[in-house]
Amino acid sequence: MHVVDQYDGLVFDDYAEAGAHVERVGFPALMAAALEGVADLPDGFVAAGFSNGAGMAEHVALQGRCAGVLMVSGALPLAVLGAAAWPFAVRVQLHSAEGDPMRHREWDEDFLAAARASGAPVEVFEYPVAGHLFTDPSLPGEHDAPATELLWTRALAFCAAVERQP
Repeated sequence: MHVVDQYDGLVFDDYAEAGAHVERVGFPALMAAALEGVADLPDGFVAAGFSNGAGMAEHVALQGRCAGVLMVSGALPLAVLGAAAWPFAVRVQLHSAEGDPMRHREWDEDFLAAARASGAPVEVFEYPVAGHLFTDPSLPGEHDAPATELLWTRALAFCAAVERQP
């Protein structure tokens, strides 16, 4: 496993603070950092991300080196990332909380429509929880242990399936 630290070690206590940082840095710089962070990996890896990191994983997958993308609590329309189509060989797994107050369902649907149109295998999972980062145990108001366990079971099975594909 390889984790890209797009925020240079910075952590945030609330979403507004994190969003302000993203605005200051800008998506182009974050996208470049995501690509730089995986530059030394061999082709065929799974790009994964949570929230804003899901969009960055999506961007990395659009470059054609990934075999799969695993996104939690976020997806972006391809046009936001400057792409017209999803690469047909890149498998997709998207996880979302039904009651996520930060969720943009229309973005999810736009992304999923493009991925399905490419013929890529697509898996979508919705959890009956309300937290944006429901997998994070450091956020007791959002964390949901049963949903997190189910998500990780599905995510690890996805990674294993991608690894087995020719």
